Amino acid sequence: MNAQTEKRLVAGPAGQIEVAVDLPPAGTAPAGTALICHPNPTQGGTMDNKVVQTLARAFIQLGWRAVRFNFRGIGKSMGTWDEGRGEIDDAVAVLEAVRAPGEPVVLAGFSFGGYVASRAAQRLAEPARRLVLVGPATSRFDTAPVPADTVVIHGEVDDVVPLASVLDWARPQNLPVTVVPGVGHFFHGQLPLLKSLVVRAFDPAKL
Repeated sequence: MNAQTEKRLVAGPAGQIEVAVDLPPAGTAPAGTALICHPNPTQGGTMDNKVVQTLARAFIQLGWRAVRFNFRGIGKSMGTWDEGRGEIDDAVAVLEAVRAPGEPVVLAGFSFGGYVASRAAQRLAEPARRLVLVGPATSRFDTAPVPADTVVIHGEVDDVVPLASVLDWARPQNLPVTVVPGVGHFFHGQLPLLKSLVVRAFDPAKL
């Protein structure tokens, strides 16, 4: 993402996983680790996706360590597509490798990554501090129920994951969804707004 991004390889269930770590400004102790999951790798999704990078920038601004990674079979990550099952394992493995014991965690994801984040949250011994799901792929994958304070952001005219699908998923949970008018799945032209929505949800003072 920038010259300060640290790239590393960590052990995963299907072999090494490529990870990118960005820290808050020098002299700032990270508030915790924000793990960000990328879109569907079968459709070109990687940890360098612009929405994923935007989420990372939001968490860096909020003082968190932002951790992105490539699912199995993408970039330097070993293995092959596992229809979501192994990708959840990958997310849990990365978190276990980079998180300090007892450190607060936020799980975030875009599209397919939102599904992975929702399922990975169920696997944690200690609950995540919060979840952030952008354009979660509720119409394509069995996205798990999430805590009441989860941040869900979706484009009004998303042509990949229809807004109606997300509302159908959220409605039984009484879960609010922030709808961005006129915006599609990839938030073209509205990434600064997406970043500000995430920052505002956590700490309006940092806007």
